[in-house]
Amino acid sequence: MELFQVMVSAMTSLQHINKLHAACRRLRDDRRGNVVMTFALATIPIMGFVGAAVDYSRGNSAKAAMQMAIDSTALMLSQDAGSLGDQLSQKATQVFTALLNRPEVADVLVTTIYSTPQQGSFKLEVSATGKVTTAFMKMFSHEHMALSVSAEVVWGMKKLELALALDNTGSMASSGKMTNLKSAAHTLLATLKQAAKTDGDVRVAIIPFDTTVKIGTSYKDQPWFDFDSAIDCNGWLPGTGCDASNWKDYWKGCVRDRSYPFDVQDDAPTVADSKTLYPVEDCGSLAKAMPLSTDWTALNDKVDEMSPSGNTNVTIGLVWAWHALTSNLPYPEATAPAPNLDKVVIILTDGDNTESWDNLNSKKVTTQSSIDARTALVCTNIKNANIKIYAVRVINGNATLLRNCATNTNMFFDVQQASELNGVFSAIAQNLANLRIAK
Repeated sequence: MELFQVMVSAMTSLQHINKLHAACRRLRDDRRGNVVMTFALATIPIMGFVGAAVDYSRGNSAKAAMQMAIDSTALMLSQDAGSLGDQLSQKATQVFTALLNRPEVADVLVTTIYSTPQQGSFKLEVSATGKVTTAFMKMFSHEHMALSVSAEVVWGMKKLELALALDNTGSMASSGKMTNLKSAAHTLLATLKQAAKTDGDVRVAIIPFDTTVKIGTSYKDQPWFDFDSAIDCNGWLPGTGCDASNWKDYWKGCVRDRSYPFDVQDDAPTVADSKTLYPVEDCGSLAKAMPLSTDWTALNDKVDEMSPSGNTNVTIGLVWAWHALTSNLPYPEATAPAPNLDKVVIILTDGDNTESWDNLNSKKVTTQSSIDARTALVCTNIKNANIKIYAVRVINGNATLLRNCATNTNMFFDVQQASELNGVFSAIAQNLANLRIAK
């Protein structure tokens, strides 16, 4: 009996031991106790990724603002880059920081490089660096985000020879046309003066016209003039005593159309061919034409001298603008054509052709279609000489004739209000300066 009890007790103890082993095995195999620790460990990289996204978004926003500021800085400084010298970087820093207005960007550094890659071409490179303090990534030893932006402005300032053929006829006195023309011409001259990096880069001629062009009496002793001794002073001062022997004492410096076909050509005058000579004419209040010049004060003064009077002959305005852009007499100031030189005419008029001169037959022409045909021909001849033409119609005039005269339709401006002239001339001047952001 006692032996039996001992055996039962031993068996009971063995069962308890086996249960204990089983429980230990179950505890060993159970992973539920690791969930909290695993989640805690997993949260660290998740928070890191979220924080990095927030920091990146802040940094990207700051970089976008920096890029806009550096683009504007480069464009603003390009006009004066050549004259700023050692002050260029300092000026760039001042402009950039004023435009950025992002206090979270620290340690801003702006650098500039100004160069002339080739003749007539200029380049300004502006770059900026800075850093933004991180909010979350500092936990991973990334306390700052480095930012870098750059911009490059390239502008081609070829040498430019520009002739302004400006209608000074009586109709320009109406609707504020002459007043607005003067303002627009001053704006154009100011833009081109600023665009000229060195003296002589830009030269401008001003050709006021009505039915004549006033070249001035300083040329009176040249052998370029056609005079019909059978008519008192070519018919412009009959009965005054003016004749072939003393016309220089009466002449105020104006000329009419030459004989066909030289009325629409640039051939130099020669005594060997009377058709190439310029017939003298009386002058009204027409301002004297000004050959190519870099004297900006004199050019602006010339604009102010203009006064509206007389009838319209667009042909003579165009042909004398052409004369101003070649080295032929009587205006030999222009330079020879070259790859780095643009030659441009701007013709502005507010009316239809009303009067020209048939010098071959010594008679006035008043048929508009006949005069228009000569205008169209001189436009073609000028363009064939590789000279660009901008054409501006102010309220009135033959729109088709002027549109066809322009080098292309984008260079024709049909102005409906005289107040629009300033914007038109500003656009032309900026196009001539050819400023653009490259990168």
